[in-house]
Order: sequence, then structure tokens, then C-alpha cells
Amino acid sequence: MKWRGTTGGDRFFQMKRRDFVFNAAGAALVAADAAAAPRPSKVKFGACDWTLKLAADPASLDLAKRIGLDGVQVEYGTEPMKNGRLPLFDEKLQDQFLEKSEALGIAIPSLAMGILNKVGLKNDAAADVWVMESVSVAKRMKARVVLLAFFGNGDLRNDEAGVQSVIEKLRRLAPRASAAGVTYGVESWLKVAELERILDAVNSPAIKAYYDVGNMDKEGEDISAAIRRLGRERICEFHAKDYTDLYGKGSIDFAKVRDAMNAIDYSGWMHIEGTKLPNGIEKDVRHDLEHLRGVFAK
Repeated sequence: MKWRGTTGGDRFFQMKRRDFVFNAAGAALVAADAAAAPRPSKVKFGACDWTLKLAADPASLDLAKRIGLDGVQVEYGTEPMKNGRLPLFDEKLQDQFLEKSEALGIAIPSLAMGILNKVGLKNDAAADVWVMESVSVAKRMKARVVLLAFFGNGDLRNDEAGVQSVIEKLRRLAPRASAAGVTYGVESWLKVAELERILDAVNSPAIKAYYDVGNMDKEGEDISAAIRRLGRERICEFHAKDYTDLYGKGSIDFAKVRDAMNAIDYSGWMHIEGTKLPNGIEKDVRHDLEHLRGVFAK
């Protein structure tokens, strides 16, 4: 019986086919491993210095470093000084923040004017002066975002006169902010349609929404829908918050928040503003941070 062997071409084909199958299987394993591996988040996580109980205090950056945060949102000051100005208007204090930020590698991406909850922008001349002066501070500190708070005495709900007054003041602020490369974010109890009315009236990319997921969930807003409606173009930064418990244990589904943020292709900062810290600031802010990082890595 004559033996029939394979030709060189047949052997070449079989070897090529085996290589292809092997390589395809390897590629599939690599793809599966890549899909299972955590994805780098486009969102960086900081905390508000008032949540750290160190408002307008450079020591907040030390605590942020220990916790593992990426940055800190710094308050201009909770009370005016004797000269009527806010603490962060002092260049010496600014320099302390800047030096510590560089030394520790903890960013200061945004500043905040929480004092407007006591001294409302809508009806107090001092607040108007502070806001206009805040631009040069943000520029000097290279903070791209400033939060303007509208709660307490600054609340705009059911206050049409207050809304119109704020619109007028934001229109004056916008050119100065734009020239400095600073964006101002309106944080309030207003739902998306009312907030859009203010943004439309001001009509400047320097004035946007500062979106707090906990506040707006408390107001009964569909936060996922609101984030998608406002879009990346109208949201400058986010606050993470849960009024009911530590993150992952309370009422806010941060996976849905993540999905909405991904849907608008948001890449920027989300700051922890803790309201529930039963085990102490450092332990519970770290818990909230780890929860957010786990959720946003998926």
C-alpha cells in the first residue's frame, strides 16, 4: 500500500490554521481580561473642605492626602473678616494652599462661596462685591470652577424677584469670569427647567449648573434624566451626597448617576459632601470615596 503524505502546501495551510485558532483564542482571552479589569475613571474625586470640617484651612489638604482623595474644594470662608472681606481673599492664605497643594499632590480644582447661604446674592450688596472679587482669587489659584450657593437666605424657590436679581448679577459676572477662564456654577434647590431658565437668560458659557445629586433627589427630581438633559455643556462639576446613609447604603444609586454622567461624556470632578459621618470624618469619607471609585470603575 502506497503511503500518501501531505504536501508542503497542505502542511503550511494546517500550520497557519492552527496559528490562527491559537491566536484568536488568545485574543479572546485578552479581550475578556480587559473587559473584566477595572476601567480608569474619567471622573476625579475630591471632598468639600467644610465636609472635612476644615473650611478655608490648608490643613484640609493634609487630611485629603491621608484619606486618598484626588483634591479638595476650598471654601472662600464661612464668615467675613473684620475688614468685610472673605478669608481666601488674603494672598498669604492663597499661597499656603498653593504651596501645600504642590507639595502633597492634592489638587484644588474648585472654590466655593457657601457664605451666600447666609448673605444672599439675590438681595445683599456685600455678596455681590464678594462674587465679583472672587474671580481674581480663582484665577490666581488656578481653580477653574467656583460654586455659588443658593440655599438658606439665598434660596430662589418661589422667588421670582430673587431669580431676576440673580440673573442680572450673573450677567455682570459672566464677562469677567470668562476673561479669567473661570466657570461659575449655580447650586440650588431649583429643578432642571427652572435652572435652565436662569442659564438661558444669562447666556454665557462661564455660567453653568453645579449639580448636587443628593439635593436634587431630595427635591424629587429624576436626577439621571436631569443630568442627561443639562448635558456636559451645562454642568461644571458635581457634588456626591446621600442624605440617608453612607454611600452604597442609602437612597442614592450611584451606578445610575455614573451611567448618566457617562451618557453625557462627563470628565471632571465630583466632590464628596458628606451629611452622614457616624464613624468620624476620616473613616466615613474614605468609605464614601472607596464606594464611588468602585462604582465608577465599572
